[in-house]
Amino acid sequence: MTVFEKIVAGDIPCYKVAETDKFLAFLDVSPIKEGHVLVIPKVAVDYIFDLEDDVYSRLALFAKKVARAIDASIPCERVGVAVVGLEVPHAHIHLIPIHDAGDVSFANPKLRLAPERMAEIAKTISDAFQVS
Repeated sequence: MTVFEKIVAGDIPCYKVAETDKFLAFLDVSPIKEGHVLVIPKVAVDYIFDLEDDVYSRLALFAKKVARAIDASIPCERVGVAVVGLEVPHAHIHLIPIHDAGDVSFANPKLRLAPERMAEIAKTISDAFQVS
């Protein structure tokens, strides 16, 4: 069972920002920028391009709505998108608030944010998601 499956099952807590019956969005616990969100399908599929077409399409639309909430609540020029797919064997999309292209680099140092700050960021994005 992957770490994301454990998060979906509720066995591992997360800083949830949005959820539907099929998808979940939560803060990355090792973010490269404040507001770095992971968007996943609840179904466990390793490689994003192995998702069924309808799931892939709905995942992209869910990620778009989450990105709009990030953009509305976290100061940034844009929300960058990355799909790497190597770090966890479960399809996922990184949504990262950015000011320039270098902000999306995973070579950047990971931030260590206090749990209170993580909870505050998650609530801010979640509130914006609920409004959209």
